Amino acid sequence: MAGITDTLGWSLFTSGIVTLALIYAPGDSLYWGIGLLVVGLLLLTRRLF
Repeated sequence: MAGITDTLGWSLFTSGIVTLALIYAPGDSLYWGIGLLVVGLLLLTRRLF
């Protein structure tokens, strides 16, 4: 059960950091969101396989 709690905690923590970073990021936040989504998916699939 600790793994789920840790994952949820890290997810909320990192989404908070990303939200704050996007406020100050140059350019369109849509591209930043897409880029971060792709990086997240790559890290997730790398961890699963």
